[in-house]
Formats: sequence, structure tokens, C-alpha cells
Amino acid sequence: MKKIILAANTDWYLYNFRLSLAQHLRQLGMEVVLVSPAGRFAPRVQAAGFQWEEWNIGRKSIAPWSEAAALYRIYKIYQRVKADIVHHHTIKPVLYGSLAAKKLGAPVVVNSITGRGYVFSRADFKARALSAVVKKLYQLALQSQNCGVIFENDADRQYFLAQNIIRAQQTWLIEGVGVDPLRFFPKPEPEGPAVILLPARMIWDKGVGTLVEAARVIRQETSARIVLAGDIDPGNPATLDYETLNRWNDEGVIEWWGWQERMENVYAKCHIVALPTFYNEGVPTALIEGAACGKPLVASDIPGCRTVVAEGINGYLVPPHDPAALAEALLKLVKDPDLRSKMGAAGRERVLKKFDNRVIDSATVEVYRLLGGIA
Repeated sequence: MKKIILAANTDWYLYNFRLSLAQHLRQLGMEVVLVSPAGRFAPRVQAAGFQWEEWNIGRKSIAPWSEAAALYRIYKIYQRVKADIVHHHTIKPVLYGSLAAKKLGAPVVVNSITGRGYVFSRADFKARALSAVVKKLYQLALQSQNCGVIFENDADRQYFLAQNIIRAQQTWLIEGVGVDPLRFFPKPEPEGPAVILLPARMIWDKGVGTLVEAARVIRQETSARIVLAGDIDPGNPATLDYETLNRWNDEGVIEWWGWQERMENVYAKCHIVALPTFYNEGVPTALIEGAACGKPLVASDIPGCRTVVAEGINGYLVPPHDPAALAEALLKLVKDPDLRSKMGAAGRERVLKKFDNRVIDSATVEVYRLLGGIA
């Protein structure tokens, strides 16, 4: 029986975004081991019948001794598990997991680039200082004959090629991690004022501040409600804090609902999904989920969002950092229920064609096959 490791920097990521792939691989007769730091979702991974290995790694840490220790720990996990395929997601697992797998001679290594992240998105001193180091590590980790790299959007792929981090022949494009259309599906719009939902981690780079500024304009013209659904992310340097979120909530400019367990129920309570992000991510899963639920979308005109939002068809694309343009697009949808219905239906159709998790999982397995990991 072939054995595969799926590794990420949080158990939340594995459970919410890769459990479908793990289940698909198990149905194909493979043994699947999931590797991540500990959290509230690790027991759920185990309850689903999968072996889970704890990998202690700090998302914010950059101290050389702590990073070397994290690299050693994943090396020991891989040495013990002895997988035929290792598949990494998010930056540190891609870097350290690939280096460990390379040292141990793992037959097939697959890396999913889920966006360029903080290091290549920000222009502050810390990000600039880290980017040169991370680039060198990427080159060392990814330039191997048995290594395949999956990108979620072609802009990221072209960036890595231009930076000479990888070779074109080792790359594939798979747009996102998919969504379960049986879990996320359209329901009738709720009664009452239109609800605009931003479903995301509460970090500045998701455009939370831009939506708050747009909300001040929208609230002057309509009774629409603007909702933030998600918790802060202490592991991200761009995280908001509880004080700011609570202050906005108390002002009445937005409603902050915090962490939500069942996002399909949250989408059912809204009329429009907004994501004015400027975060350099692959393909935002929140937009795919919103479209699957038949909601029109308003998002930033950047590569990952363009993959999901077809301008004027299932939503609108607006310039990032532009509260006025964001407010204008949202107001069109707030004031026109028929337009919301038309765009929502188009979005659902788009998801079924492109982003059904069965389509994404099959495409991922095909990469394993092409790399020789499975027959």
C-alpha cells in the first residue's frame, strides 16, 4: 500500500481544505498521514480515521535556532513514517518538508504554493529582509528531479519562474483546493436588510480596513448590515486585535461575529460576499464557498480573486485599497435583488464546472501519477 503525507502549518488548514483529498486518496487504497502543529482540529482529523503526527513549528518565529529545530523535527517524522509521496502546503512546510524529504530521498515530493504570503506581499523592512532568504531556501528546496510544484494561479507561477526558483516543466496549475457543493449550496435569501459578509481571518491584508471604510459610506445610503466573520490570527504579523474589532462593532459600523464553526450556515444569512483583499494568496476559498452558496461576489482585482470572479457575470472586481469603488460595487448589489439572484446563479454554475472538490482532488492525484508516485 502506498503511503502519503499531507503537511501544513495548521491542523485547521488540513481539516478544512485537504480532508476531501485525504478521503479521496484513502478510497484509492492509499494510507494517508497528516502532519501539522496541534490545535482544535487534530482530534477531528483522527476521528475521521487518519493518522496525525504533531509537528511543532512557530508560524511567526524566524530565529535560526528555532527554525533549525523545526526542520529537525519534521526530518524525524519523515524518517519514521517513510512515505512514498509527501505533499506540502503553506510556506514553512514547503521549505522544511522539502529539505527533509530531499535529505531522506523521498521518492516523490509535491508542493502546493497557496500564495506568496506575507514575505512577498509586504514592503516593510522585515518582509524585505526575509524575502531574499526565503527565495534561496525555495531554490534549494524545490529544484529536484522528483519535485512537483502546484500553483493556484498563474501569476504566482510566473513569479516563481521569473525569479528562477523553479523550472517550468515541474509546475502544474490547479485552481484552489475546491469546495463540497453538497455542503455549500444556495438557499433563499434571508428577509430584512441586505447583509454583506466578509468571511476571513481578521488580518489587515484581507482588506478588513477597506471594507470598514466602505461600510461608513454604505450605511449613509442604506440599512445594509456589514458583517465580519472570522477570528484574529496571532500567527500573522498583519493581524488585527480584539480591541479594534470590538470598537468597530460597538460603533455599529460593522458587526463582528468572530469565529464561526459552520460557514455554510453563515453564508445562508447573507446576501453578498465581499473580499477586498490585497493578500497575495492563491485562490481565496471564501469566494468559492460564497459562489457555491449562490451569493454574488465583490472582490479585489488581483490574480487569485480573478480566478473566481468573472467581472459582471458573478460579481464585481474593484481596485484594492479603494473604499469608494468597493462601496459603489456593493451598493449596486444591495439595491438590486434581481441582479444578486442572476449573479448568484452564475457563480454557482461556475463552481460546479471549475471548483468542485472532486475535480480538484482528481487533478491533484494526476500530478502524483505524472511524477511516478502512483500507477
